[in-house]
Amino acid sequence: MTQSPRRVGIAIVGLGGAVATTAVAGLELLRLGAVAADGLPLAGLTIGDVPVEEATGLAHYDDLVVGGWDLDGSDLYKAAEQHGVLDARQLQQAEPLLSTLTPWPAAGDADFCRNVTGGNVVLAEGRRAQADAVRADLRRFREEQQLDGLVLMNLASTERWPDPAAAALQTPEAFEAGLDADDRSITPSMVYAYAAICEGVGYANFTPSLSADVPALVQLSEQRGVPIAGKDGKTGQTMMKTVLAPAFRSRALTVEGWYSTNILGNRDGLALDDPASLESKLQTKGKVLDSILGYPVEDHVVRIDYYRPRGDQKEAWDAIDLVGFLGQRMQIKVDFQCRDSILAAPLAVEIARLVDLAQQRGEGGVQDHLGWFFKAPITADGSTPEHAMHRQESVLMDWLSSGAAQAGSDADPGSR
Repeated sequence: MTQSPRRVGIAIVGLGGAVATTAVAGLELLRLGAVAADGLPLAGLTIGDVPVEEATGLAHYDDLVVGGWDLDGSDLYKAAEQHGVLDARQLQQAEPLLSTLTPWPAAGDADFCRNVTGGNVVLAEGRRAQADAVRADLRRFREEQQLDGLVLMNLASTERWPDPAAAALQTPEAFEAGLDADDRSITPSMVYAYAAICEGVGYANFTPSLSADVPALVQLSEQRGVPIAGKDGKTGQTMMKTVLAPAFRSRALTVEGWYSTNILGNRDGLALDDPASLESKLQTKGKVLDSILGYPVEDHVVRIDYYRPRGDQKEAWDAIDLVGFLGQRMQIKVDFQCRDSILAAPLAVEIARLVDLAQQRGEGGVQDHLGWFFKAPITADGSTPEHAMHRQESVLMDWLSSGAAQAGSDADPGSR
């Protein structure tokens, strides 16, 4: 089917961060024809012989409009220059757009992310007032940009987790009361998630923060018919685990131990230098192996160290100890020298397009089929998520093609 262009907004929490500025610059460079679509998983995807955008109504990259919040009020050109992800030519080409984009004042709380602060803070006391301010920003963004669709994407720094069993997080009614009482168990990212759901705006959490993954907000998203997805984008080391671990299981190779360590020096790494924020990250990275392999790996060690000179050029080392036939031991070493934001930014763009598509289809609540993008996917029923990457991809492709069939297409899923 042929779709008329839809103008879709992405409101980003953490707009001045390395991932967000890379995503915004990347979209602009794509529009200018300065770069190819490498790294964008859905670029060039077809259903049958029909481009996925035409077959399903998925928004085109050119139709995405970005705005958002950040505790640092610098324009995106200055922010991108500081992060050092783009090369000099790319930065120059994207400057006309980046220099015009300035983050909106953000709702923050230093108690939840101690190492990342700033003065660009929304003038609202208490969680209820912050939520109202975020809702007003979403309405203004929709009006000013004349948007047909809108998604809120959390790309902010990692927060420490509150107690998931806190009373305010269990039901929508308790959450409402918690906002009025300025309950400390409600985190800044939950304020954004709540505001998005109340405004009918799809929500995706690319961070390890607990955010929408609490009963109160899951129930609210179901009641309001708003799609939500998350958490913690699966980009580098965990992506490799979810590819390798299914292969080991398939060949009956027992994983005796798996030692993983990361060094990075960007703003995300600085946030994780706080032990409370680091614990949130380790919770999402540490549960993947046991689920895929079907047994606990007792010696599964995960470390993340902030190392400022490395900047966005993250390095992830894995030492894997295997036991094979006749009890013979083997080892595999993986050294992934990656660019953290270069891996993350295109995934964030694709998630936003897919959440908008779910919104078009009227599919509210947890979007299980988006688990392919996340280290710790939310599930609608709270069950253990599928982590094996090839199975997750199959679920996503089935969802896309089923939507095309409902729209009158008789095509089968095609190839990339």
